[in-house]
Amino acid sequence: MPTLTKLYSMKEAALHNTPEDCWVVVDGKIYDVTKYLEDHPGGADVLLEATGKDATEEFDDAGHSNSAKELMQDYFIGELDPTTEIPEMEVFRKEQDTGFASKLMDGVVRYWTIPAAAVGISVVAAILYARRK
Repeated sequence: MPTLTKLYSMKEAALHNTPEDCWVVVDGKIYDVTKYLEDHPGGADVLLEATGKDATEEFDDAGHSNSAKELMQDYFIGELDPTTEIPEMEVFRKEQDTGFASKLMDGVVRYWTIPAAAVGISVVAAILYARRK
């Protein structure tokens, strides 16, 4: 039977980034390593640098032993909430007016060669008309 674990957002986990309150995220799991800071073989700074982001890559690159991975379970407090993703970029668009005039102006701006050609033909026609008189 599955056990229920508390879900935390990455934003919430990132708030715990001091020597008095330090959480790290590895493989979607959150660990409160505050009491382990002084015992960590790499030093407290390594763990403090891992707060506020997903430290899975750094953890794997360090080549931790199986006993280190088992020790982590003592500090497990919850999991990263998969529904609260931090967007990399948000795109905002102004509301589009569906009126004819705005559509016409968008077309003119986008396809400026048509109005420019119309003006050019009009100027040539005016010059030719003026010469006839």
